[in-house]
Formats: sequence, structure tokens, C-alpha cells
Amino acid sequence: MITLATDFGEPYPAAMKGVIARRTDADTVDIGHDFSRQAPRESAFWLRFVLPEFPPAVHCAVIDPGVGTDRQALVVRAGDHALVGPDNGLLLPPARALADGDDIEVFAVRVEDPASNTFHGRDVFAPVAADCHEVGVADLDRLPALVRTREYEAFRLPEPTIRDDGATGEVLAVDGFGNVVTNLPGDLLDGREQIRVGGQEYPVVPAYAHADAGTALVTVGSHERVELAVNQGRGDEQFGVTTGEQVTLAWD
Repeated sequence: MITLATDFGEPYPAAMKGVIARRTDADTVDIGHDFSRQAPRESAFWLRFVLPEFPPAVHCAVIDPGVGTDRQALVVRAGDHALVGPDNGLLLPPARALADGDDIEVFAVRVEDPASNTFHGRDVFAPVAADCHEVGVADLDRLPALVRTREYEAFRLPEPTIRDDGATGEVLAVDGFGNVVTNLPGDLLDGREQIRVGGQEYPVVPAYAHADAGTALVTVGSHERVELAVNQGRGDEQFGVTTGEQVTLAWD
């Protein structure tokens, strides 16, 4: 199986699928092609959330604002999985989740002249993903285009600061419903009925519908992190935050 995740929209992923189909009969599964444009670190969070649900596979992820520059192309072996994509922080958080820690191996891809400097998804990453599937994740060393490396962007998702009277974290992502996903651990809400965000008090609820429609709320999302939301509304607009911005919770 080869999964595909990009910020391309349509029809570019179809070209990647065509390249893969010429090189392997692997099933291809779309994770999605509407990831936030040119936002590899936000996309790293979503891949960390989604990819552990898959059986062993090759995951080709292309959110690549540095396409055509000297940024590396990488293959990361993480347990029974391989991740293929640009060296910009996108691959390492999901790889650590798949390998249950830092037991990963990173390969740089020897890139020969691609047909286009603006579409490495088709010309670099799709062919490498197909070749990784064909040779098998356990035997990536057999691919002459791959060279082990310790030189890569070892991005980690940011850690929150937790105090006795509150915590400060960061917005990792905003989903399509406007729910604000933070890096604050969900257990901070244990036993709390109200919590202050930016000095204003909000109810802590177990699910969106436990608040009236249009009510701003704080809950724990399926990713086990604190989420700022509005039942049947947009949390990002209500709380006035977006990806990368700080969020502070406070309690007595």
C-alpha cells in the first residue's frame, strides 16, 4: 500500500498516481490533498495523527514550499513503514509515532535531473515511493538512490509550558470545522468544569453537543489534546487564534 498526502488540490495527485501505477501494482490510498498550503509543520501534526491507523505501508507526503531549491528529498524508515517526502520537518513527527519513539532510519535521495523544478511530487517522490514499495521497507538499503544520512531537519512538535495555575501552549492546527487543536495535553482538563482562555471563562465539556449551539467551549479532541471549539460554529473565529499562535489556559 502507498498512501498519498499533499496540498496540491486537483489534478496534480492524479499525475503522481499515474507514475506510481507504471512502476508498481500497489494499492494507493489518498490521505488527502487539501492540507493547508505550504504548511509542512501543521501537516506533520495531521500525519502524526492519521498514519498510525494504517497497517505497514509506504507514505508519500508532499507539502513542499521549498520545491526546486537545495532542500533534500528523504525516505524515513519507521518500523514497518516508510515515509517519502521533502526534508522540511514534515516527516519526522509521524515517523516517531509510527516507530514508537526515535528508532528511525533516515535516507537521503540521490535526485537526478527531474523533468520539472516545480513538481517533485511527480518527478521525485512518487517514483521513490513506488520503488520503496517494490523493494520492501525492510530492504531499503538495496535501492541505489538512497544513502543513509544524519543530516536532516529533525523537527519536533512544540511542547507546552505547564504551571500550577495554568498552561501555555501553541495551536498545532485548525480543522475544517474551525476547531482549534492545541499541543496542551487533554488531562489538564480532568475534573474541571470551567477554564479561562485569554482571561475569559469557558465551559469544559466532553463533546461539542454538550453545549448549546453557538456556545464556545473547551474539550479534549480525538487526538487527546485540548481543543477550543464552538458547537456548530468556528472556534478559530471565536477565540481569535490560528496555527502557530499561543494559547494560555488558567485555573484557580
